[in-house]
Amino acid sequence: MKSFWQGLPKPFFVMAPMADVTDVAFRALVAKCGAPDVFWTEFVSADGLYHTREVLKMPDDENPLMRDLAIGDGQRPIVAQIFSSKPEMVAYATKLVSELGFDGVDLNMGCPDRSIERQGAGAAMIKTPDVARAVIHAAKGASNLPVSVKTRVGYNKETLEEWLPVILEEAPAALTVHLRTRKQLSLVPANWEWMKKVVEIRNRVNPDVLIIGNGDVTSVEQGTRLVAESGCDGAMIGRGMFGNPWVFEGISELRKSHADMEFQGLRKSGVPEGFKKSEHGLSEKLSALIELAYDFEKITPPKNFSILKKHIKAFVTGFSGAADLRAKLMEANSAAELESILAQNT
Repeated sequence: MKSFWQGLPKPFFVMAPMADVTDVAFRALVAKCGAPDVFWTEFVSADGLYHTREVLKMPDDENPLMRDLAIGDGQRPIVAQIFSSKPEMVAYATKLVSELGFDGVDLNMGCPDRSIERQGAGAAMIKTPDVARAVIHAAKGASNLPVSVKTRVGYNKETLEEWLPVILEEAPAALTVHLRTRKQLSLVPANWEWMKKVVEIRNRVNPDVLIIGNGDVTSVEQGTRLVAESGCDGAMIGRGMFGNPWVFEGISELRKSHADMEFQGLRKSGVPEGFKKSEHGLSEKLSALIELAYDFEKITPPKNFSILKKHIKAFVTGFSGAADLRAKLMEANSAAELESILAQNT
């Protein structure tokens, strides 16, 4: 069965899965401001889903893990990211997200969080290729959803020649490669030169797998250039979304500029002449922050309002008086308080 991945125009741009960021409220704001080609959820523990639903018998409307698998209006296609080192748990979660109506499932094999690695999941899977194979196989056998994988170039050092074929031979629909090692975390710039090697390995091992580059992409304009130079199929934007829910709005301008061009032509030309990106002023940014806060409060079961502080830091920056205003906004405990503080101080 043909998946949505096969119908994406190239280059395509996707939302990175980010814990306590890409929840249903933030995705709603991004969808309104300019949707990516593919939405992603926060990552969710497959083991946790099984334990809370099948062992504890927790009702779905009270289950924080099920909350993280909510799908909002206008958020399509959407991929649910899960993690586990247990094939049976991955199969359970994949079947569940299929029943919930997701368009795809993504396996996290790159997260450097120690608590996840202690479970043998995330970036720890780079060190256990046989487990990685089993997990991909389990996901593919559990439903008709297309299975994708997100990983890094290696654990302590770049090991693409050893690691990537393990994944590619299992034929995922797409493979996202964060262009840093696990050891590097996000402490050094992403090395997009490695993407050329990733593409060469893909072309040799399994040319049908789409390759997505991840790391330090902050705009569609920049992503277009990086895709063109490296030969991959698309770019994932993560931290570039912070304070800028409009980051994907340039996609339509890009497509319009290249309506009569083949992708090979884009690879040669990069960003089209006349490509424009909109500027969004302080008033618009603060209005977006208020809208996000009110939508955040509607999430069920509720999240701690303090999670929004990272968004406050991102939206309220780069202008005279930003530090003082941020400090006041950090004291807010509700969307109404946030809105009131902004009304009194701007």
